[in-house]
Amino acid sequence: MTEQTLTVDVVVIGAGAVGENVAERTARAGLETLLVERDLVGGECSYWACMPSKALLRSGAALQAARSVQGARQAVTGQLDAAAVLRRRDGFTSHWDDAGQVRWVHDAGIRLLRGTARLAGVRQVSVAGADGGHSSIEARCAVVLATGSTPTVPPVDGLDALDFWGTREATAAAEVPQSLLVLGGGVSGTELAQAYARLGARVTLVARRDLLGRYPEPARRLVEKGLRADGVDLRLNTAIRTAGRDADGYRLELAPDGGAPEQVGGARLLVATGRKPALAGLGLEELGLEPERLRVDPSGQVRGVDGGWLYAAGDAAGKAQLTHQGKYQGRAAGDAIAARAAGELDGEPAAWSPWAATADEAAVPSVVFSDPEVAMVGLTADMARERGLDVCTTELPISVAGSSLHADGYAGWAQMVVDEDRRVVVGMTFAGPDVAELLHAATIAVVGQVPVDRLWHAVPSYPTISEVWLRLLEKYGL
Repeated sequence: MTEQTLTVDVVVIGAGAVGENVAERTARAGLETLLVERDLVGGECSYWACMPSKALLRSGAALQAARSVQGARQAVTGQLDAAAVLRRRDGFTSHWDDAGQVRWVHDAGIRLLRGTARLAGVRQVSVAGADGGHSSIEARCAVVLATGSTPTVPPVDGLDALDFWGTREATAAAEVPQSLLVLGGGVSGTELAQAYARLGARVTLVARRDLLGRYPEPARRLVEKGLRADGVDLRLNTAIRTAGRDADGYRLELAPDGGAPEQVGGARLLVATGRKPALAGLGLEELGLEPERLRVDPSGQVRGVDGGWLYAAGDAAGKAQLTHQGKYQGRAAGDAIAARAAGELDGEPAAWSPWAATADEAAVPSVVFSDPEVAMVGLTADMARERGLDVCTTELPISVAGSSLHADGYAGWAQMVVDEDRRVVVGMTFAGPDVAELLHAATIAVVGQVPVDRLWHAVPSYPTISEVWLRLLEKYGL
């Protein structure tokens, strides 16, 4: 066992995608930076979330795309090879080996310490090593919490006694179960339900509310239709009375709204009902902070901490639980730490400066990688009105030359939300096959606050699905 005392400029707790981005920025600025990680370097996204889940989805989407075009359809003679899909997934996770990520950390000039970290005082971090050793670390400038999030489990009678899958187990599974019960109709539940249905499992999805509740209704219905076409048995707006297991597998007793109780079963049960910031056991309470009420400024600096030495970024900061947004926050936090250390930043940073994650409040892009996809950025009409904006919405089916060429019978939908006072786009939603690739143009329009009169001159190439921008602006009145 080793006992050591270290002093560095910056300690980053959590070496996932967010922590790596913070550390890369501070190290690049010349600050001695230490990453602390108790699991795999690279974090949830690399091994159990973004990459493996999208790898599981991609093969089915490619097969469906071929089947949706005459000529290609006739060439498709088989089904997905589930074993090959799982092997491809394994490649994207580097077979759950983080050696490559560790090399990147060292090459970036960042120190790495394996173990479980806890705040031990002002600028003090205590790390219990996996080998039983202990490290006491002092940070001259900052400590950053980049600890990600943990799954939440709903209060269903009997559920806590079951050995069910979380998203980690579902994305890392070594085989496809004959049948799968999915509890949760959010992004993870929706994506994994479709992935496993296309891999050959009989899937039942149960959700207490509607599917993908934060997205506009027409988009939700298109995804619902896609899931049903893949054979997913959807039980929406349905309460769950009890959960259990018998010789045949897992059982959920349902109480449908207005209907008689019934049971659904599956060989496996996946609980995908959301996540919460992973802040338990970090010692925040000893600093007078409540983990469930942690608040940060736009640079990630935790409010209410004397000296401004504590930061949080990514899921730990309680904002949008999206890898790309967490990495953006990490870059802002790392640059802010470096700027404050150099005396270049005092107080809260200005909006849209390099040290402020301003897009968190105005332009968060998100994609549901179902088939059809849903891509959204900025504000919905309801969100905009809650902020006091005078908005109008323009919406229409995606029916342009590009979409017709893309797939026979292409079905899609688009909505544009415009702030009428400034005549700028504040929100966009697209639903349909492969609409994720439309999203960055919308993100640029929202972040850049481009007036719709100027957007009119951004001519979409013909024939592409992007021609929907022209149709939206025409319907708006230009």
